[in-house]
Amino acid sequence: MTDKEKNTAAGMRSEHDSMGEMQVPAAAMYGASTARAVENFPVSGLRFPREFIKALGHIKCAAAKVNRDLGLLDAERAGLILLAAGELAAADWDAHMLLDIFQTGSGTSTNMNANEVIAHRCLQMNASIAVHPNDHVNMGQSSNDVIPTAMHVAAADQLVHALIPALAHLHAVLVGKVAVTADVVKIGRTHLMDATPITLGQEISGWARQVELGIARLQAVLPRLSELAQGGTAVGTGLNTHAEFGARLAAELSAVYGIEFSETANHFEAQAAQDAAVELSGALKTVAVSLLKIANDVRLLNMGPRCGLGEISVPAVQPGSSIMPGKVNPVMAESLAQVCAQVIGNDATIAFGGASGLLDLNVMLPVMAHNLLESERLLANASHLFADKCIAGLVANEEKCAEQIEWSMSMVTSLVPKIGYEKAAAIVKRAVQAGKTVRQVCLEENLLPEDELKRLLDPSGMLSPKA
Repeated sequence: MTDKEKNTAAGMRSEHDSMGEMQVPAAAMYGASTARAVENFPVSGLRFPREFIKALGHIKCAAAKVNRDLGLLDAERAGLILLAAGELAAADWDAHMLLDIFQTGSGTSTNMNANEVIAHRCLQMNASIAVHPNDHVNMGQSSNDVIPTAMHVAAADQLVHALIPALAHLHAVLVGKVAVTADVVKIGRTHLMDATPITLGQEISGWARQVELGIARLQAVLPRLSELAQGGTAVGTGLNTHAEFGARLAAELSAVYGIEFSETANHFEAQAAQDAAVELSGALKTVAVSLLKIANDVRLLNMGPRCGLGEISVPAVQPGSSIMPGKVNPVMAESLAQVCAQVIGNDATIAFGGASGLLDLNVMLPVMAHNLLESERLLANASHLFADKCIAGLVANEEKCAEQIEWSMSMVTSLVPKIGYEKAAAIVKRAVQAGKTVRQVCLEENLLPEDELKRLLDPSGMLSPKA
């Protein structure tokens, strides 16, 4: 039995690359280069996400079009690559894009994985036309410009079409909740201690503004993110590609994604550094910090329901305990908080990766891309869920809010302009010792006429500056 017959019997086939022969599963769409990487990097089981593979497919489509239009690639081969790369972009071959994130830092293995899958698919469609993964699918490209381009394209896609819309939805739900709680007066708190009155609507408006500013921060990153490294090839000089390749490819991707991509103004920066990814991650971290603050506020205000603050109630979406019947927890806020923790951790990885660029290439691209896209996806999903399953159903417990305002010692603050700070402090001390409200002590001591006291201690008069 020949080696080929033995391989066939074992469900394998022989493939070769510049290093020699490799055995590849007979049904695999990839070739020798990918097979080597499968053996070399069985690290985590983490693969590039769908958004990244989609971007790779569209980059290969765009490259084939551009090379065809420039007269560098014949129409027949270009047509086959367009079909196969389009299938890759559409998720038809994701099962064969199987390489671990923790691989060569340039992402060369994954670029070759895409090239080989596309070339093999071209062979399936027309065996009479040879399509080579390097010579044809990768024409005018290097992993060193393909992978950072794919990271930027995928991140911009997620940003524009998923994360910003999700945050805009959360913002709209918060703004709607501001309107319906505008007249619910409650006690404010600083240092977790009673402070002067505030409305629940005012408190929620702060949350809404945080989200609004987060959206603005993300939008501000887009011009840098939309600059693409494609056209720089190995080190930024553009060796072995056409001078118009980068600009034309960016225009093709702009049409596909509805985002205004452009060739980078400096290929050496675009490949040696990854500052735009670091900048985006920093903005994502800021959004995570904002959302964590909101989630924690919701948890605190919902605390109880009988033995805590209990100023709001959020929807009960599932039982809260396997041992305590009837217990319901603010699980949507907890879920969001965990997402925020993950995003903050991802930012540390991305920052370290960005700081680890060496001379003419950053070799942390796969792990940076993985963490960046994960942060965007997690924040988008969690924001939608938090908006719909928590904030939308949030209701004010108005009686509890009113009770706590009356009981607060900070009510005395409105008397300070009339009686002075020291006398007001003495009233607080006597109220605490006697277990009474500020109002009760003031009435007992005839501190002020009753009608004036009523006016000064009206919480609704403490909600804004005086003219």
